[in-house]
Amino acid sequence: MLNNRGPVKIVDTLLRDGHQSLAATRMRLSDMVPMLQKLDNIGYHALEVWGGATFDSCLRFLDEDPWDRLRVIKMYLQKTPLMMLLRGQNVLGYNHYADDVVREFVKRAVYNGIDIIRIFDALNDVRNLEVAMKAAKQEGAHVQGAVVYTISPVHNTNHYIEVAKNLASLGADSICIKDMAGLLSPYDAYNLVSALKENVQLPLELHTHYTSGMASMTYLKAIEAGVDIIDCALSPFALGTSQPATEAIVAALEGTPSDTGIKKEELFPIADYFRNVKKSLATEFSLNTAIDIDTKVLSFQIPGGMLSNMLNQLKEQGHADKYQEVLEEMPRVRAELGYPPLVTPTSQIVGSQAIANIVFGRYKIVSVQTKDLVRGKYGHTPGKISDEIRHLIIGDDRPIDYRPADDIPPQMEKYRNSLIEKGYFQQAANVEDVLSYALFPDVALSYFNKHR
Repeated sequence: MLNNRGPVKIVDTLLRDGHQSLAATRMRLSDMVPMLQKLDNIGYHALEVWGGATFDSCLRFLDEDPWDRLRVIKMYLQKTPLMMLLRGQNVLGYNHYADDVVREFVKRAVYNGIDIIRIFDALNDVRNLEVAMKAAKQEGAHVQGAVVYTISPVHNTNHYIEVAKNLASLGADSICIKDMAGLLSPYDAYNLVSALKENVQLPLELHTHYTSGMASMTYLKAIEAGVDIIDCALSPFALGTSQPATEAIVAALEGTPSDTGIKKEELFPIADYFRNVKKSLATEFSLNTAIDIDTKVLSFQIPGGMLSNMLNQLKEQGHADKYQEVLEEMPRVRAELGYPPLVTPTSQIVGSQAIANIVFGRYKIVSVQTKDLVRGKYGHTPGKISDEIRHLIIGDDRPIDYRPADDIPPQMEKYRNSLIEKGYFQQAANVEDVLSYALFPDVALSYFNKHR
């Protein structure tokens, strides 16, 4: 029995997470523009169009300025709010940045068209979200605080309620359950949504992936429990490791109290267009876009894209035969490192360390990132790291117990001066170029060499 208090709202991830999940984030702005006005008329709650890996991909692979992409999309989408995904103090990169970089990035993102910013931290350490959330509020954006969902002995309903309450206290306008690996089962979704709705009086959104094959069922149970908004992707860029298909969810809810109000027939021609886009991307970039569900994620809790990346990494090193051993090592490493949720950047840290452990011996080689995680430079790990493992990885170094970014002095002026010294600007550098350079120095310089 659907007892949602009203129509379910849909955020379509086609233009960000959909092609990030199934086409390695290779969709160009020119692929999007012909359908933007039609998408604008559908009646979505929002369209997710920016953030995540799109910024890096624009500069690295597509020869596009991500800021220009955002401005053009905003020019066409006059009715539908634009959403982006932000990694808190990591912004869109893989390290923590100084507070002035975070504030300036948020300011420019909102100025150029972002209406809703979904902000998360890989460890659910809300100290890493404070600056970004306050900056977004100050700029007038809708701030969505994300609770990263995973499964471990230390992750339970009480943990998620506490994180959500902390996000609310920081001024979140809504809360998102971010299930990046597709681990949330239907009945657990019902219980978690019910608990969050009871304890936090804010609109609640659910984001999951189809990786395990449960996502559509999970959405239906979440809707029964009263979730307000769900993330879907138009069918050509749905399923596999992406989100449930928008058209299917719209059809499933027709005629119920949760009817989305979206007319699925209006989606069909748009889907036909993007089906051809996906085919052309697959050909041009030699992509496998027909990604099957993989229920192994429920055992190893490894996001689907990470599985293929690990296998490729092992093949390149000549150790493809050790794939199964690495899969079994991953949960051990994750437990020893305090049960971090497997999402950027912690998924890469745990995965790389698991490979090193199998190839070279357990913790014989330890990456800088693993050491930083144990030192607390990414924030509090959800679980305790034993003294034995800590000593093995960082020796007698003392972990930090304060907000990691407190150690980072202001960076904007340094990056600006660096660009001027390199001869890219006669005077003060364009602030958006400075931000691009701060996040991805090498690829930004390569882009500037060609276009500046």
